[in-house]
Amino acid sequence: MYLRIHAAPGGGKVVAICDRELLGRTLREGDLEITITEDFYGGDPATEDEVRDALRHATNANIIGWKVVNIAISLGIVEISSCLMIDSIPHAQIL
Repeated sequence: MYLRIHAAPGGGKVVAICDRELLGRTLREGDLEITITEDFYGGDPATEDEVRDALRHATNANIIGWKVVNIAISLGIVEISSCLMIDSIPHAQIL
């Protein structure tokens, strides 16, 4: 997985995490299109422990991919029913 933490406007942080194989891909579902960029999700690999720690402390997160979403589910942060499915890939925003 790839992890990047951004400073949010007005303070706070936005945690962005994607599954490794999704970086650089563009996903489409109907009129919806999302490109998983290195600029937003990062270019350095993160371990599962790093991802868990970042999600535990996140007040705002943007995650995409089965691996990271399953970690968030195991932490009780999201439910699969609340995810937006894009090209059969789950995407969640945690606010």
